Amino acid sequence: MTPALPPLPPAVVDLLDALDAPPRLRAHLALVHEVAATIADHCAATGLDLDREALLYGAATHDIGKTVHPEELSGPGSAHEPAGHTLLRERGVPERLARFARSHASWGEPGVTVEELLVGLADKAWKNSRVRDLEDRVVERLATATGRAPWEVFLDLDDLLTRIGDDAPRRLAVQAAYPVR
Repeated sequence: MTPALPPLPPAVVDLLDALDAPPRLRAHLALVHEVAATIADHCAATGLDLDREALLYGAATHDIGKTVHPEELSGPGSAHEPAGHTLLRERGVPERLARFARSHASWGEPGVTVEELLVGLADKAWKNSRVRDLEDRVVERLATATGRAPWEVFLDLDDLLTRIGDDAPRRLAVQAAYPVR
């Protein structure tokens, strides 16, 4: 029996249905979306003002370009990033929501928003992958936005990511239960 997935926004489910998205991609997006919601809740509790709707939509669609480049479901590649952005824009998704498909792995680029950083963080944290540069950028943004000391923000974020990471084996098993195609 295939394990149940966390819910995705209805508009995203409709989009994935229309694109005949592979089961493994649906599972990945649902699991990253779930982690992004946890991260968003944590950040909101610290006083960070963020666009929660955009962040969660971005997490739920960040890899949608893999419907165009299905080879990247089981192998490396980044062609899905611009393809996903184009796909979303062609379907009328506003730029503030579509940008995550293009930017989720580009956290070092100028002008990256805190929401884009957090989608990138969720896309790593769901499988307990820790990326120091990305985490440092998130700490810097949170500290600046909330006026808290960077060391304090780091400790809180590290605790959160450790808790998320502790559940990674379950999430990885759930994703693996869904076929790539």
